[in-house]
Amino acid sequence: MPRLGWVRRVVKPVLDLVTKLGPARLAAMAAVTMTLIGFFAFVILRVSKPDMGVLFADLSMSDSSAVIRDLDARGIKYETKGDAGQTILAPRADLPRLRMDLAGKGLPSAAGVGYEIFDKGDAFSSTNFVQNVNHLRALEGELSRSIRAIGRVQAARVHLVIPERRLFERDRETPSAAIVLKLMGDLDPSQVRAIRHLAASAVEGLKPERVSIVDERGRLLADGARGAEAETGAGMEEKQVGIERRLRSQIEEIVAGIVGAGRARIQVSAELDLNRIESKSESFDPESRVVRSTQTRTENSLTGGAEGAVSVGNELPGANQPGQTPTQKDSTNKNEETTNYEISRVTKTEVAEGGRIKRLSVAVVVDGAYVPGPDGKPVYQPRPAAEVDRIAALVRSAIGFDKARGDQVEVVNLRFAETPVPAEFAEPSLVQSLLSPSKEEVMRIVELGVLTMLTLIVLMAVVRPLLKKVLASEPIQIALVSGAGAAGAMAGAEALMVPPDNPTARLVDFAQLNGKVQAETVQRVVDMVRASPSETVEVLRNWIHES
Repeated sequence: MPRLGWVRRVVKPVLDLVTKLGPARLAAMAAVTMTLIGFFAFVILRVSKPDMGVLFADLSMSDSSAVIRDLDARGIKYETKGDAGQTILAPRADLPRLRMDLAGKGLPSAAGVGYEIFDKGDAFSSTNFVQNVNHLRALEGELSRSIRAIGRVQAARVHLVIPERRLFERDRETPSAAIVLKLMGDLDPSQVRAIRHLAASAVEGLKPERVSIVDERGRLLADGARGAEAETGAGMEEKQVGIERRLRSQIEEIVAGIVGAGRARIQVSAELDLNRIESKSESFDPESRVVRSTQTRTENSLTGGAEGAVSVGNELPGANQPGQTPTQKDSTNKNEETTNYEISRVTKTEVAEGGRIKRLSVAVVVDGAYVPGPDGKPVYQPRPAAEVDRIAALVRSAIGFDKARGDQVEVVNLRFAETPVPAEFAEPSLVQSLLSPSKEEVMRIVELGVLTMLTLIVLMAVVRPLLKKVLASEPIQIALVSGAGAAGAMAGAEALMVPPDNPTARLVDFAQLNGKVQAETVQRVVDMVRASPSETVEVLRNWIHES
């Protein structure tokens, strides 16, 4: 029973409040509550949504489906863009880890297979033809990967034609290659030449002039069927363009420092000598002698009379008679010396390759000066002839002017069609930097603005009317009850609707409330006296004695 009384004391105020509000207010409060819960749930989910970044772009359909399957298996949120899902977005914080994990699984595989194709097959059961095909596929895939590492190359496909080696074959056909590129922009001639040499260096027997390159728009970047002569001509043309570009930049750097940036127009024409000259010369200097070898020969001979002769008579006894005088002998000396001299000789071989500068022609047009006029607007003023001559002298020095070669330099002062606008190099202020935000900042500001507008609309259109309706003062009911002559209070007191902002109504309300409080106090005292009369008598007796 006490428990039931506690429940009644708790439930009764709630029921009274519900009864007081009425069904219309309860429905309005429920609708507003549900609207606020949904709105703030949307705001929280939108703000707490992870920042998405590009995981992969320009994927093929097979690679896109493989990557999506892997992300679904991991339970990672992602987004796709494009008709076939070529671009996949993932949480920006997980991009490095996802790329490394997918790269470990060989995704994406748009670059083709490489030498890892031999890790999957059985070398003992495959035939020689299959091994050759796999080797060709692996070589093409590795070349595609290497070419894709070059800047501005988005995708690459390589086709190699390697003739089969045969026995007893005298003339062997050279290999060739065809490369298809998907570019982001345009390649420089040096980059095209680098791709050709890269492919030629990776394939045995392949020459750079046998490599053809085509881009995704069908433009022929390199012709592999013209031969080395055409390649040499293209190289000379490229060299001529490079020389003209270098000289133009040098002249523009000097002239722009005098007349201002954009106030000069420069054209350079370089004529090259494409002939290759090889000359040999041999000269002798007779004044310059060098002893090459010396030979000396000396001979001595002695001749006499009969004493020195050998005969039979001299050998007989008694042939040498004493006292006989010997005959006189002849002596001969002979010296011979031979000296060989070498004359100095100079042999010179000179080879002049093609591509030498044969003649230069430079045309420079400079704008005049602009001075402020009486009305503040710039007024054109031609440059002095002395200044133009000094500019021409600087241009000649910059290009290495050679009169004997036939070079020509023309510097002319003419007025340009457009008038220069004074440039302001002031540091951008905080307001200017705020007025020129980036694309991401603009999107973020727009998103926050939309959320703020929605919040204000909900607060002003839903919450504010509801609060005014709930907190509005109830109409004051003043019950006029008859005086002491009435037997009891009227069952239905007359209710007077008085506006709450009336001063008289406030005074009447206060008097009514004060009288009601006093009446309740007197009634409570009466109940206490009736409940305990003895204690009441004792209290009154004490009050009398104290007074």
